[in-house]
Amino acid sequence: MSACTIVRLGKGSMIRALHDQPTFSEQFLVYLLSHNMRLEEDLVDQLFNSTEKRLARVLLLLANFWKEGKPEPVIAKISQETLEGIIGTTRSRVSFPYLRTLPAHPLLDRRAGADHSPARAEG
Repeated sequence: MSACTIVRLGKGSMIRALHDQPTFSEQFLVYLLSHNMRLEEDLVDQLFNSTEKRLARVLLLLANFWKEGKPEPVIAKISQETLEGIIGTTRSRVSFPYLRTLPAHPLLDRRAGADHSPARAEG
């Protein structure tokens, strides 16, 4: 992680920045396009995939599975309520028995209070 600053730009300032700073403009467009693609993927996922597949996809996305390098375990604790909101289903569908139907994977630890350190995921 590196230090960063968040700045809110008004519409006029944003238009000027897009015109005057080609590097910023390119990065912003890349962000917009990738964000749009992610929204489309989420919509297709919601419309055509079962709850099981949506849950598996969300867990893989949280582990950065499709990004460059090695997948990384998610350190943050994510509640069943958060998962239900992300995949668009009820909490009973994201319960412990339901999670057991997913294949075993070192990045998916179903035990409460389990060690999620990177060393554990590699072993």
